[in-house]
Amino acid sequence: MKNSKFKIITNGLIKENPTLVLILGMCPTLATTSSAENGMGMGLATLFVLVGSNIAISLLKNIIPDQVRIPAYVVVIATFVSVVQMAMEAYVPALYESLGIFIPLIVVNCIVLGRAEAFASKNSVFDSLLDGLGMGLGFTFSLTLLGMVRELLGTGKVFGLTIFPENYGMLIFVLAPGAFIALGYLIAIMNKLKKA
Repeated sequence: MKNSKFKIITNGLIKENPTLVLILGMCPTLATTSSAENGMGMGLATLFVLVGSNIAISLLKNIIPDQVRIPAYVVVIATFVSVVQMAMEAYVPALYESLGIFIPLIVVNCIVLGRAEAFASKNSVFDSLLDGLGMGLGFTFSLTLLGMVRELLGTGKVFGLTIFPENYGMLIFVLAPGAFIALGYLIAIMNKLKKA
């Protein structure tokens, strides 16, 4: 029993990592990871929404009629996104400003809606919590790692700490093409590690 619970949470981290394995949620992944701080902020916001919506949908799965299942899930997810958005605007306004439109777009993130439909609507509350936690941590890890790589190669910094002088940085990694290049290499590394 404990082993299956552990497997649920590690699924999102390794085997079914939303970004590096399933290639889901690419819009926020590519758009918000110009720095490690932005990547971590977006990942943690999505983690909160995933856990909260998974729990709520698992609790409501027997009440929601099949005909309005998806719209009901979207309403539940939008509620948690609104909470995150207001909390970020109040407590971390600089991060909120930096992430901009991508915070409200968590509502339509295919990772969140996909986990609601594929897992939370069919499993217990505790298992749904673990699934949301695992997928959210995997997404947060991926975005933070991608942000770290892009920030380091582009500006010579990681989380604002200078590693090497900025004039040695490659501007392309701070821009959109750098996101595609860095993500491609991270996916290739993940595939290599999975085969080893």
